[in-house]
Amino acid sequence: MGFKCGIVGLPNVGKSTLFNALTNTASAAAANYPFCTIEPNVGQVPVPDPRLHLLANIAGSKEILPTQLSFVDIAGLVRGASQGEGLGNQFLANIREVDAIIHVLRCFEDDDITHVEGVIDPIADAETVETELMLADIDSLTKRKSGLERRIRGQDKEAKLIMALADRILAVLEEGNPARTVEAADEEEQKMINELQLLTSKPILYVCNVSEDDAAEGNELSRRVADKAAAENAVSVIISAALESEIAQLDDEEEQKAFLEDLGLGETGLGRVIRAGYDLLHLITYFTVGPKEARAWTVTQNTKAPQAAGVIHTDFEKGFIRSETISYADYIEHNGENGAKDAGKMRLEGKEYIVADGDVLHFRFAN
Repeated sequence: MGFKCGIVGLPNVGKSTLFNALTNTASAAAANYPFCTIEPNVGQVPVPDPRLHLLANIAGSKEILPTQLSFVDIAGLVRGASQGEGLGNQFLANIREVDAIIHVLRCFEDDDITHVEGVIDPIADAETVETELMLADIDSLTKRKSGLERRIRGQDKEAKLIMALADRILAVLEEGNPARTVEAADEEEQKMINELQLLTSKPILYVCNVSEDDAAEGNELSRRVADKAAAENAVSVIISAALESEIAQLDDEEEQKAFLEDLGLGETGLGRVIRAGYDLLHLITYFTVGPKEARAWTVTQNTKAPQAAGVIHTDFEKGFIRSETISYADYIEHNGENGAKDAGKMRLEGKEYIVADGDVLHFRFAN
């Protein structure tokens, strides 16, 4: 099961520098001119989770395999992208393929790095990108309505429901609000919204790219972004992409830790971005633990046990019988699987069990 977060923003805000730091590669060219990223680069990034190491230590696991997210570095957008300006058509096509948006906003001054709009204003930058996405959604829904009208004339009841929903969303978009602000009446309507594949219905995380000096506490620009995010019931994260790029070049974990402490930072900004992206997609982690390996697996919230088993292998889901389940807290408290079993903390769960974050699972299935 793959989950993709698309890194977007105006040119020269630090998208590719952030991507390079995230993936610890130089595969995305980070140059001081617009459109240096032409094709979207994709990187698999491990999700930091200290629980996995504790589980591995108890079980004596030889290998530790964290769960991962995919990050996609998407070409910079400019005003008029919805009409094909710059690399607009490509940008819009690439962003349709991701599950969530990581919107990088420039919150630093630097005369040596050109800003495409000529002024440093992260709120205006955010509005530029969001406006283009909303215009693209309006165009998409308007075109879709002609097909719905034909279906309605043929007495298609589903088309009537979709048309009513499309009209509701169009009204919101035309007022200057993203589609994600439309609240679904029920699960069925949410499913219809998802099927419309609107750009502004995707969850969003604002990443404030600040200078190295502001990495610990941010600045006035990042505080304005935080206020905007709070007003939208969204999230913002402060990060210095340039600083994170330096940290990513340090191979030794202790060296990284000492470097962060010298700067007054408790953890990397990348860790915060990755976890925030994980939360943004409503993901949880379950574990499989043994002497060979301790491994983290990703599923969405409210996933039932058979579907969680299917993430490992489709045969596990097809032949699912039950899962041996130990909560993370019980596994740690009782020093592993045997201790948890002796304490009566291992449960046998069936097909309707909803997997909880941190569950340590062993699946029984029929071949």
